[in-house]
Amino acid sequence: MTPALQLLGASARRGRLPVLIDVSLCVNPGEVLGVVGANGSGKTTLLRVALGLHPLHGGEARLAGRPVRGLSEAERAGLAGYLPQERRVGWNLPAWRVAALGAVHRAPVEAREAAFLALEEVGMAGLAERGVLDMSGGERARILLARLIATGAPLLAADEPAGGLDPDAQFLAMERLRARADAGAAVIATLHDLTLAARACDRLAVIAGGRLLAVGDPASALTPEVLAAAFALEGALIDSPAGPVLAAQRRTVSDLPPSVGVRGGSAEGRGGEV
Repeated sequence: MTPALQLLGASARRGRLPVLIDVSLCVNPGEVLGVVGANGSGKTTLLRVALGLHPLHGGEARLAGRPVRGLSEAERAGLAGYLPQERRVGWNLPAWRVAALGAVHRAPVEAREAAFLALEEVGMAGLAERGVLDMSGGERARILLARLIATGAPLLAADEPAGGLDPDAQFLAMERLRARADAGAAVIATLHDLTLAARACDRLAVIAGGRLLAVGDPASALTPEVLAAAFALEGALIDSPAGPVLAAQRRTVSDLPPSVGVRGGSAEGRGGEV
């Protein structure tokens, strides 16, 4: 199985500052990979490097087995859809027109149909004709998620798709991305809510200081040692009837253990090898 996304020793800088350091990772069709880490750890840069939106300082990024450096913008758009963390919209377009922008490679009639189907998926079909600037921030976030779904791309990359949403909408967003994976797409999403990440993702990649600290299923990636090193937390994932829950409290700097290496097995995804 060819991974939808691969990073091979990927490193990146912002000016002279290293922001991603020697990261190797892949996402396979049919899985949801969550990328978690503290603010400024390199999560967004990882997504942007993978999609060719931020230059590599070293290593390689591949989409569907093809080096990103050699792909045109149109080719990249056909291989991956991207939901950025920033949710500003410049024009007060009707919601369906914003969602249809995700399907720009389709004929206008087909793009409109894809937009309405995606809006229905995220529970926003009733607001299809409303201008997006007349909506709440949470409503606008769901419209932009619909735009991502409307791409129909084999890889969906979402930067904080649950950010700013109420609890029900957070679960809805991750359920919709899960549905795309179940239909054969690959999904990579950055998340701050570790409980939501543990419930919604097949694997988690933990980033700290630009480095891949741990990767694996949620239980093996979010060990007490990793929680301490990456998030300055003392705690663990515990099982509940609704799924795993993070039970943790802050730690002081003096309590933190030395950095730990990559845990949870290989960086390969479900059902294939890098």
